[in-house]
Amino acid sequence: MKPHMSYLQKHPDITRSRVSNFVNDNHQWKDVNIQAVLYDVKASGEPHVQLEVWSAPGQERPTFKHAVKQEFRPAKVGQMFGPSWTTHWFRVHVSIPAQFVGKPVQFLFDSSCEAMVWSAEGEPIMGLTGGNGGERHVDYALTACATDNEPERMFYVEIACNGLFGNGDYHEHPQDRAIYYRLNSAELAAPNPDAWALYHDMEVIVDMAKGLPQESPRSWQALTAANDIVNIFEHADLASISKARSVSDAFFAVASHPASHQVYAIGNCHIDTAWLWPFAETRRKTARSWSTQLKLMDSFEEYRFTASQAQQFEWLKEDYPSLFKRIQDKAKSGQFIPIGGTWVEMDCNIPSGESLARQFLLGQRFYKQHFGQTCDVFWLPDTFGYSSQLPQIVRLAGAKYFFTQKLSWNNINKFPNTTFWWTGLDGSSVLTHMAPSETYSAQCRPGELINGVKKHKDVAYSNESLYLFGNGDGGGGPLRSMLERMRRMANVDGLPRVKQSHPREFYEHVEKTARELVAWKGELYFELHRGTYTSQSNNKLWNRQSEFLLRDAELLCTVASFGPEDNEFEYPAEELTRLWKLVCLNQFHDVVPGSAINMVYRDSDKMYKDIISSANRIRKEALATVCHSMTGTDLSNSQGLAVVNTTGWMRSDIVAIPASTYAQFASDNSPVQIRASDNAVLVPVTNVAGFVLHSVSAETCSVRVPKHPVHVSKTDKDTYVLENRFVSVTFNASGHITSYYDKTEHRELVPKDGAANVFELYDDVPLFWDAWDIEIYSLEKYQTLKSAVVVIADEGPLVASISVRVPISDGSVLTQTISLAEHSPRLDFDCSVDWHENRKCLKVSFTWDIHSDVATYETQFGVVQRPTHRNTTWDMAKFEVCGHKFADLSEFGYGMALLNDCKYGFSTLGNVMSMSLLRAPKAPDEFSDMGHHRFRYAIYPHTGTFSESNVVQEAYQFNVPLLELPITIPPQTLALHKRPFFSVSGARNVVLDTVKRAEDDKNSYIVRLYEAYGGHARALLTSRLPFSTVCKVNLLEEPMDGTSIERLDHSTALKVPFKPFEVVSLMFTL
Repeated sequence: MKPHMSYLQKHPDITRSRVSNFVNDNHQWKDVNIQAVLYDVKASGEPHVQLEVWSAPGQERPTFKHAVKQEFRPAKVGQMFGPSWTTHWFRVHVSIPAQFVGKPVQFLFDSSCEAMVWSAEGEPIMGLTGGNGGERHVDYALTACATDNEPERMFYVEIACNGLFGNGDYHEHPQDRAIYYRLNSAELAAPNPDAWALYHDMEVIVDMAKGLPQESPRSWQALTAANDIVNIFEHADLASISKARSVSDAFFAVASHPASHQVYAIGNCHIDTAWLWPFAETRRKTARSWSTQLKLMDSFEEYRFTASQAQQFEWLKEDYPSLFKRIQDKAKSGQFIPIGGTWVEMDCNIPSGESLARQFLLGQRFYKQHFGQTCDVFWLPDTFGYSSQLPQIVRLAGAKYFFTQKLSWNNINKFPNTTFWWTGLDGSSVLTHMAPSETYSAQCRPGELINGVKKHKDVAYSNESLYLFGNGDGGGGPLRSMLERMRRMANVDGLPRVKQSHPREFYEHVEKTARELVAWKGELYFELHRGTYTSQSNNKLWNRQSEFLLRDAELLCTVASFGPEDNEFEYPAEELTRLWKLVCLNQFHDVVPGSAINMVYRDSDKMYKDIISSANRIRKEALATVCHSMTGTDLSNSQGLAVVNTTGWMRSDIVAIPASTYAQFASDNSPVQIRASDNAVLVPVTNVAGFVLHSVSAETCSVRVPKHPVHVSKTDKDTYVLENRFVSVTFNASGHITSYYDKTEHRELVPKDGAANVFELYDDVPLFWDAWDIEIYSLEKYQTLKSAVVVIADEGPLVASISVRVPISDGSVLTQTISLAEHSPRLDFDCSVDWHENRKCLKVSFTWDIHSDVATYETQFGVVQRPTHRNTTWDMAKFEVCGHKFADLSEFGYGMALLNDCKYGFSTLGNVMSMSLLRAPKAPDEFSDMGHHRFRYAIYPHTGTFSESNVVQEAYQFNVPLLELPITIPPQTLALHKRPFFSVSGARNVVLDTVKRAEDDKNSYIVRLYEAYGGHARALLTSRLPFSTVCKVNLLEEPMDGTSIERLDHSTALKVPFKPFEVVSLMFTL
């Protein structure tokens, strides 16, 4: 027996600790372990390193050209720089001393924050990340081998006083607090390449010894090799490094089995377009992160890196044109891979169907223009749920594969699939993969690969997976150390085989080799972050308003520019594209969901103000052209009003006209009703056809009391009744609805002891993610708000209303005007809230005498049904779900719909529907939702089931008001324009949603329709605008093969077939 043989099999845990200490860089043994020999020599201070600095004023982010012209002052290591979000430019002079001759030389610059190295000529070179976190990267290579006559070098370092993840722990501190960052180092260093190689060898071998099953022979082999290396190494004898490496070389020489799992690896640095930092900082993060990757590509020819979000590429093109050109070159070589196909990595819950279409239209067009091809992989690793219409939208946008991993975060049920066919509402399918490593920021560690194989849920059908590595969220991307480890893990026994490749290669191989992949039908509901349907309420309101404003603007601009009348209206394509880019930008998955810092929403508010102002102006100008009216402010010659219905069906409504406008053309006619809240004149307009001009003249306004006026009354029991010919609605003293009686159907809709319009205030303290989450236990703790003051506001005859004031707390109050019009059974609620709460959630609930196992919620281009019970954990997990303009609860013969103008969080349990109105999280925005809010919702009763109703149309009308404009021509002249611009007949389940000019052809326009209820249809579409040909196109406005549209003889009418929930886009060409 050897006197000093190894007994590691008897004490493996001790040996594992020993070999871990050998590579550890923050342990007490780093003066004698591998850390002691990683650098041969270092030099700092003058004359080797000379530092000067210029600090930009405020939070300015100046360009290189501006910064280098400023007056610099001396700087030194140890100084503090700040406060947060400021920028400081360093001018660096380095002289490499003689002891570095023959060695590689690096400049180590640790500013404790993010930084960018610039050449003296103004070329961005690479990013740096200071501090001691896992993202640390502070080395800038000056030369691969120093000579004895090295010239003095001068370059710049731009530091941003924020970390990769913003400005400290956002759970504890606001992100705009003042933090100062220490300059920890600015020195020259000569790394020892052999020592670094051994270090990376040991990282992999030690992790394999820990990560492989401890009873496996390969785990013991790894532990033995690592232990042997520690025994051979002597920090005072550099020759021992090569001896130790012979052991690691022998270990890595044992190849992985050809039948082992195949991993397709791809580097990335998922950069949130805004989150814990503002948009302006993201523009710099992309440059820092991507320039670093270009440097790594020069050293690792096998390296493949992907980046998504066309918006970030456009910013880079604007701010760093030379860097963008270098990326284009690397894209041609196949190392830098633009991916995703969308403008940003958007939220998929809140945006409308048309917004999702524009994400792809803008993104794919950018990639085609600047990289020569569109993307066939829809790349969305980090968002908070996936709409059931995404598969169809993805296919219509020229892609066919989908990648994500976020459902691995589910906190109730584990999603059962890894590689599968995802089938959407209409039956379209995309090949989908969710990385079994359950991250997009893997660190290239053996344990991640080992666990990825264990967690692959479809390995029986497909023995391969994607693996995304690199620091992400705040950018950074893969580090050199990751790529070194990746090389060692590529083909070594004990690990799956690893190759770096384009993600497309993975999907194509799956298509060829996978056996009978399973399918998942419908939405990919995310069982977490349900609070994002409600947080930042005003942001969601402006998003909805922007979507509909742009819809109207594009429609009217198309009619104005293509209309048969002679005019010189020029379609504002460039401005509309700019506005859509801003809308899509703010639909990033941490902005519109409400999970970003306050600085982001200050920027977003400005963008929405811009969008709404410009879109209103464009809509007004186009409407004036369509109506043959002047757009000036002088209305002294007004002869009436033109009313335009931009929905595709006939409707009646009450138009509110400012008293001053009314007086211009109807001063001799006293109004039928003046609204109490703003003194607006209420005018009824009836049977306004879709896409038609309708005139309102003085004679129209002289119509007296309607045949069936609406009225309001108060009883002796402190109850109030709103009543018209359709319904009678009774309210108690708390403003709760105690009776909703359908007079036509002779049906009471509120059950005995039930109530509707009940406000409930819930405790809202999630487990961790404040702005993101509403947890199921929050439903257990709430109070019903019963105290209220109710008064009569409007007494009819066109509109009757009551005003209800509901104290919420000492600091918050809600006031709502509840209105019933004479022409409809719909009850409208106009709410104004002063909200100053701490982690509370305000909901409104409605209890109906209706029984159904499912409720119907609007989603993009369709609807989705969800259970009203909690039989299983999958049902229970959907205690809060996303809906768009409506939610509907229907049984055979009858239903009730809950409409809204900006709310997205709903739930239905049994016969109780509720809608989340406001939240009050304190992180990452400590001011989230504090202040004033204005929103509307409505109750709409209908006969028949949802599929037999007109709820979709009613919800559109609630969000798309009739447009009116004073006209300077006789109202009867508009009779010449009674023909609709577009009409859809023969299919009430088909909605004409979008009309716009084609992107690449000024002589073509696009009409987009969809089937809204889930059935087949054959619609008759007529256009009054001229056209000679029409073809079916995809969302990129490319003709679709194998499709044709039947045109009726001697007519402008088209027969357009639809499958359930199908989206159809048609291009009309002059």
